[in-house]
Amino acid sequence: MEPSAPRRRVTIVDVARHAQVSTTAVSKVLRNAYGASPEMRSKVRRAIDELGYRPHAGARGMRGQTYTIGVMLPDIRNPFFPEVLDGITHALEDTEYQVLLGPGCNGEKAEARVTEAMIDRGMDALILIAPVSRRDHLESVAGAVPTVVVGRHGSSPVYDTVVNDDVEGACLVVGHLVGLGHRRIAHIDHLETDPTRLAEMPNARRADGYRQAMRAHGLAASIDVVSTSYTQEGGYLGAKQLLDRPLRPTAVFAGADVVAMGVLEAVAEAGLSVPGDISVAGYDNTAFAALGPISLSSVDQAGHEIGSNAARLVQDRIADRSRPSVQVRLSPALVPRRTTGRPPAAACDGSA
Repeated sequence: MEPSAPRRRVTIVDVARHAQVSTTAVSKVLRNAYGASPEMRSKVRRAIDELGYRPHAGARGMRGQTYTIGVMLPDIRNPFFPEVLDGITHALEDTEYQVLLGPGCNGEKAEARVTEAMIDRGMDALILIAPVSRRDHLESVAGAVPTVVVGRHGSSPVYDTVVNDDVEGACLVVGHLVGLGHRRIAHIDHLETDPTRLAEMPNARRADGYRQAMRAHGLAASIDVVSTSYTQEGGYLGAKQLLDRPLRPTAVFAGADVVAMGVLEAVAEAGLSVPGDISVAGYDNTAFAALGPISLSSVDQAGHEIGSNAARLVQDRIADRSRPSVQVRLSPALVPRRTTGRPPAAACDGSA
């Protein structure tokens, strides 16, 4: 059997003929431009569906727009970031925009490669989730293409930001644990290697919130921070250090749910129970935190809402590059579950 000839690409002219309208009308519908009636839009959309028309990205790029938005994810293994992505894609589902992903791999060089590749390929805008790059690089990116930065607390005149109130979220965790009777509350932080970005990073804000809350509850002498990484391995290694303390904590506040997973692993390996021997709380309220066998107490920072706000801001920025920058700050909420409870009785009387 001879191979079939390649199928001819459906063009805007084909769509116009099928819908019995002008190519100008089809173009208006594709661009969501003013001047196309609901009836016209319906006819064109029906013709597009029936013919299987796909806009040519290269041609659209030559006209100044590709209708693609690049999203940089720092770590695809962290289950919080897909929730942000869901919010972005849901907010864009009724638009012409398509999302293309790139891995930042939690490193400045990898982030630079991804962002430069997205710019080179003519993407209309970028959403950078928890970038670790220096401020000057982020501003350089934003100078080239409309940009929204998620998770960085520093503001900039050239890009928009969406953040969670990480200090308040940490305070909620400490307050919850103190209310249960805990006094020896430790925190596992993400080690920050660049002091110039320290004030902007969410992990640093959570560590600050933990310290502030401990002092506010009269527990300054019990402040105990282990800095590893926001990974399951980081949680495991941090918990191993804490469990080796001569006087181990009765509760651990992990800076992210993925970190809490490593803490739970280390606690079980040590033959201890949660929350009977030690309470564990996370941050992000990811989907697996609510799973029955895990039931992790966690801070909900509304990942889906973060994503939808980022999508809204990036569309506004595409429409008007010169408008003043915007920062959206969302309020967290604590979701208590079974991994937190009262400390052991021996700890309450000071004998353990």
